Amino acid sequence: MAINGNNIIIYSNITGTTKAIAATKANSITTDCETIPIASPDTGDWVAKIAGRKSWSISTSFLVGYYSDDSSAYRLLDVGKTIIISIRYRSANENIEMLRGTAIVKQCRIDAAKGNLAMGSFTFEGSGALERGGT
Repeated sequence: MAINGNNIIIYSNITGTTKAIAATKANSITTDCETIPIASPDTGDWVAKIAGRKSWSISTSFLVGYYSDDSSAYRLLDVGKTIIISIRYRSANENIEMLRGTAIVKQCRIDAAKGNLAMGSFTFEGSGALERGGT
């Protein structure tokens, strides 16, 4: 089954309340794994490797609007903050958490060109495991 990008929503838990990051236009979820060489240099031309530690990050872009002091996006401007991220699939009848993890707000960028809609982006870097959904 194909998933429509409109149905992938990123939520953050900043003040004890889980809220969607409003007006997102695009989301990117990246997982990575280090590789560790294990072959001795005298065993030949080919390098053998094993999987090492894993990491993850999320980037999201959004339309910048008016934010009150308690809005999710406004509070995410505080880079360096550790938050809980939830990636959910939303359809007409369900809201299913697909992934969840603790992340650090690594970067916030807002671009505003005269005459155009202001755009913003966040980068979150995972701290610990990105776990499969629960609720």
